[in-house]
Amino acid sequence: MSEGVKVVRDGHVLEVTLDRPKVNAIDVATSQALAEAFRELHEDKDLRCAILTGGGEKIFSAGWDLKALNAGEMQLDNWWETDDYGFGGFTGLTENWVLNKPVIAAINGLAIGGGFEMAMACDLLIAADHVEFGLPEMPLGIVPDAGALQRLPRRIPHNIAMEMFLLGRRMTATEAAQYGLVNKVVPKAELMDAAREWAASIAWSAPLAMQSVKEVQRAIECVPLEEAFAKMRGDGLPVYRKMLKSEDAKEGVAAFVEKREPKFRGE
Repeated sequence: MSEGVKVVRDGHVLEVTLDRPKVNAIDVATSQALAEAFRELHEDKDLRCAILTGGGEKIFSAGWDLKALNAGEMQLDNWWETDDYGFGGFTGLTENWVLNKPVIAAINGLAIGGGFEMAMACDLLIAADHVEFGLPEMPLGIVPDAGALQRLPRRIPHNIAMEMFLLGRRMTATEAAQYGLVNKVVPKAELMDAAREWAASIAWSAPLAMQSVKEVQRAIECVPLEEAFAKMRGDGLPVYRKMLKSEDAKEGVAAFVEKREPKFRGE
């Protein structure tokens, strides 16, 4: 694993920390290291979810490493093809269409540019109360095309997204929570405890059911309601189909009837 990415396993939970002082910027090697962590999450049957956070208290991530870009170590034109950012695209998350295990973003500081895009690619976002989000690409002559242009107008009002794109204004964690962009805002000292509490709840649940939620949501996003039902009922969602026939589904029902704690195995 890269020196800038630290990975710790805690039972069924994988904790991934982007720790690359001073601003947790992401170059190609760092993106590849993050991608390998999320590949491990994807492939290891014993892992059920992950927490992604940043080192330090001030900056979650400033996104792209502009010094590496300026030095020619990263490309701008067709960057998604010319450089190998790893499994799942930039940071291993922004274009990961197969990862069905939930990822919780524990946002410990400023989430800027690609760091904001990385956070938006997570499933649940918990932010410390001093956090701000921003997209400062315009003065650089570029645009946030690793997820912000695609995701942000779907998460918050269109005109507010355009303010962030065109004016570069920052959004506080509190405002982000009001729009539903962030699930929860907590004092910075409580951030990791809150993330671990949610991760423990996810890890306790039936893995196939949890993974089915992501698989189905990804398949039916922006699809008309009738078509969304048809997609679910079809045969194109293997995790969902496996869940319906799983031993865990039988165990969950039996445990409820017998008034005991279920023992889920992911099978």
